[in-house]
Amino acid sequence: MRRERRAEREALRGRGAFSFPSLVPFPLFLPHSFLHSAGCQGRHPGARRKALPPRGGRAAADSGEMNQGLLLRFENLVQLRGACQQLRALSSRKVCGARWKPVELSAHPLGSLPLHPQLWPEHRLISAALPQCRHLATKEETKKKKKKIPLTKGEVEIRQRMTVEELAQAMGKDIDHVYEVLLYTNINLDSVEPDSILSEDHIKMIVQKSGMKYKSAKLKEEKERKNTDAVKRPPADPAVLTPRPPVVTILGHVDHGKTTLLDSLRKTQVAAMEAGGITQHIGAFIVHMPSGEKITFLDTPGHAAFSAMRARGTNVTDIVILVVAAEDGVMQQTIESIQHAKNAGVPLILAINKCDKPEADPERVKKELLAHDVVCEEFGGDVQAVNISALKGENLMVLAEATVALAEMLELKADATGLVEGTIIESRKDKGKGPLTTAIIQRGTLRRGCVLVAGKTWAKVRFLFDENGKAVDAASPGTPVEIMGWKESPSAGDEILEVESEQRAQEVVAWRTYVEQQEKMKKDLEVIEAKQKEHRVEYEKQQQKLAHLTWRQRKAVLYKANKQLMFSRPKERTEMDENTLSVIVKGDVDGSVEAILNILDSYDCEDECKLDIVYFGMGDISENDISLAEAFNGVIFGFSVKANESIKKLADKKGIKIKLHNIIYKLIEDLKDELNSRLPPTLVETTVGEASVLDTFSVTVGKNKIPVAGCRVHKGLLDRKMKFKLIRNRDVIWKGCLSSLKHHKDDVQVIKTGMDCGLSLDKNLEFSIGDEIICYEEKEVQQTTSWDPGF
Repeated sequence: MRRERRAEREALRGRGAFSFPSLVPFPLFLPHSFLHSAGCQGRHPGARRKALPPRGGRAAADSGEMNQGLLLRFENLVQLRGACQQLRALSSRKVCGARWKPVELSAHPLGSLPLHPQLWPEHRLISAALPQCRHLATKEETKKKKKKIPLTKGEVEIRQRMTVEELAQAMGKDIDHVYEVLLYTNINLDSVEPDSILSEDHIKMIVQKSGMKYKSAKLKEEKERKNTDAVKRPPADPAVLTPRPPVVTILGHVDHGKTTLLDSLRKTQVAAMEAGGITQHIGAFIVHMPSGEKITFLDTPGHAAFSAMRARGTNVTDIVILVVAAEDGVMQQTIESIQHAKNAGVPLILAINKCDKPEADPERVKKELLAHDVVCEEFGGDVQAVNISALKGENLMVLAEATVALAEMLELKADATGLVEGTIIESRKDKGKGPLTTAIIQRGTLRRGCVLVAGKTWAKVRFLFDENGKAVDAASPGTPVEIMGWKESPSAGDEILEVESEQRAQEVVAWRTYVEQQEKMKKDLEVIEAKQKEHRVEYEKQQQKLAHLTWRQRKAVLYKANKQLMFSRPKERTEMDENTLSVIVKGDVDGSVEAILNILDSYDCEDECKLDIVYFGMGDISENDISLAEAFNGVIFGFSVKANESIKKLADKKGIKIKLHNIIYKLIEDLKDELNSRLPPTLVETTVGEASVLDTFSVTVGKNKIPVAGCRVHKGLLDRKMKFKLIRNRDVIWKGCLSSLKHHKDDVQVIKTGMDCGLSLDKNLEFSIGDEIICYEEKEVQQTTSWDPGF
């Protein structure tokens, strides 16, 4: 074996190549001088090798040992180069051949050298070559990171709302170039960042100043999104329709007895539970008649603030019972209720209440209603009129029978099969149950497990409750029911539609959210365009003012203006403006919050005190509300909600006001008091005394002549400590204090009615006979807001 290996090595030496196991074959080209320094005199591969000197001489032995050491070092260099080459090939993921191939080293063979290749450990090879690989990778990454800015030739594509960086890239320039061009504008460069948005005018100007032309970029046409909204089913076949109970809404003016009427009909104490006896939100429930018929009643608020809730009640109703007090007659909300019923196309039944009172006059009520196109049957019309006393229960069955008779004439029927359709009457939040809604079912039968969509939210029905809070299994058309299982609280008045699955419900909600966003973007774009137009007009006016100046003068003027703006920049406000009232509104149900917001929308005294609605929602007062109020220095107004002790302590600690009310007009009165407290006090002048100038003369004090007026007090008194004003020909020409007040030759503090005096002012002002001297007192008086909420 040894002989075979030796023969193989000799053969390889003769061919002038090396092959190392586990190393990639590589060509090796070495300088001729290096070979000579190693003691190797290269010859042609076919030439005979030079004979070595005999071993006897010391010099020859030393020379041989030196040559042997140099060749071993050379062998190590060859191995290191092979390892580097192999790792380089591995890093570039090149597949290396498994066979060795002899490669020529150079034109001069090394001769007969006893080389013994030894394999280096793998970790030493990697550690030796890794710095080189890292260096190469770093260079490649650096090349990738370097992005050459393309030089733009011809036109630059511009679009609206481009940033400084985007414009520089579109022009093929760097950001500093854009900053240099902006020096010729009125933009404050301190506020300009690479991601700052430029106006369209400034973009065009920058491109033109750079010697380029611009063109508007084509807008990407968005693919029209498929409408995935849920819609109502087509009308049902008359053969499948079944009778349903009528939905009756009771309307009328506040405190005319609507809730008392319903209380008497269903024999419960609803009115006693209401705050102040005033209905605050819609109540929906069923009344069972002795004859077996069912009537669904909606009790809407009569207060002026709840106009939207009354309109919502009439939109889902079949019959309207208009309650009018016999002693009051037609009032403001009575007229509004008639209008709601006409707009909805709903028939009326007139219930004249409080007929048991001695001052009651039902005939006067009927005649007053004629002016509003409500004609009773007595006068040839089609409106039934029933005189009742809700408190004593008189003629209530007559009213119920009239309602049932009208419902039979209307032939009210509905389809109790298929997907559910309905309308949300009210929504609220419950601590244990989450969002709850009161709804009227108009089509189909609602059961547990149904998937519903309303507005921009959806629900999988978990439980159904009747008006008494008892769980029910199903709700048929015409039935009021409370639904539990909503993801979020929908708005009152939203339409309920049943869909096939939860995935379908999410598609509907996503589509409705998308439509709302598109509408909002349109409105925002209109506002932006209007603002841009306004700014363009201002810019053109400014340019016209500078048109007559040379470019040097124009630059100087713009520099001064920008410098002044920089120094006059307002500091960041650490406190909210005292003349702003920030409000957080919380209510028990959606309709109550809606009513309060409608009142606040009528606020029209922004010049006196700004009203800012920071947040509104349903539910009790929470820590989040306290944090918002603290951030905005606001006041929390709660309507029919609670605040637990920990919330109250937190509010007291942070100095936050929490105003809780159960009656809406008291909440508005409290809100007006808060507005008044934010108004600055005014100075009111109260006249103390009046005097007339009868003569004028002057007194010399040192080198100065001081004018003096001889006066007589004809009303009140003159007090030297107070303020005075001089009136000439009904014009006030001076206000200030007196420098002296004398009676004869004595200095005095007070001159009373009928006394003469001499006085001089703190200002060197000449008097005229007939001038009026008024002594007055200034008092600070708290202002009151001029806002009138309408009740």
